[in-house]
Amino acid sequence: MMRQLLLYRDRLALGAGIVVPLLVGAVLVPFRGTFANTAAALVMVSVIVAVAVFGNRLAGIVASASSAIWFDFFLTPPYDKLTISHRPDLETTIAIVVVGVLVTELAARSRQHWKAANSSTAYVAMIHGVAVLAANSAPVTEITDQTTASLIQLLTLRACRFDRALSNPPLAQIQSNGDVELVGLRWPAREIGIPGPEAEIVAKWRGRVVGRFVVTPTPGVMVTLEQRIVAVAVVDVAAAYLVGELHAM
Repeated sequence: MMRQLLLYRDRLALGAGIVVPLLVGAVLVPFRGTFANTAAALVMVSVIVAVAVFGNRLAGIVASASSAIWFDFFLTPPYDKLTISHRPDLETTIAIVVVGVLVTELAARSRQHWKAANSSTAYVAMIHGVAVLAANSAPVTEITDQTTASLIQLLTLRACRFDRALSNPPLAQIQSNGDVELVGLRWPAREIGIPGPEAEIVAKWRGRVVGRFVVTPTPGVMVTLEQRIVAVAVVDVAAAYLVGELHAM
């Protein structure tokens, strides 16, 4: 659902990057005799800023190009032609593109930092959620349920379950360093996702194995190294509690 909304937003921003500069340029036509070109250029740049902030990098670049084209067509003599006869107008048109691309890049980097900050907060919350249950001596099933729910969200899984027994031969495993190992080989999970139909994260604490969390990955969904390391950390927190509870049962 969230991906569909983001895709819709990006498409809407791309369309706006093409159409809005055209509309703004047309609106400014009646005032081009009295409205300074530098002021009109600032209006075009404000359109680029709005598109770049709302959309993605591609939408911002398209808006920059569209703004320069329609600024030239509507607001620089000879009017209604894609021709520039005065050097200052040419410099202003080039400045629109350059400033637009710079603003777009800044907006894109700002979004990346914001996403990274939000992701880090969510990762800490997942580890904290399992740790709180363990600190409150919650039942084993509640600990494992919370862990599986966190793994499903974190790794975009179709399913996840806790098994006390290990499989023989082992499934593809997410190691403590985040690497995914399949039959002794390192699997490129960052590029093509976790191998299926099932993989596992062994739950162990201080060398004592208490079981494994079997994950059913969504085919083709890429999983970053950071996500895999956090997944192992969540399992480690659960294992630290389960190692005592399960052996006492």
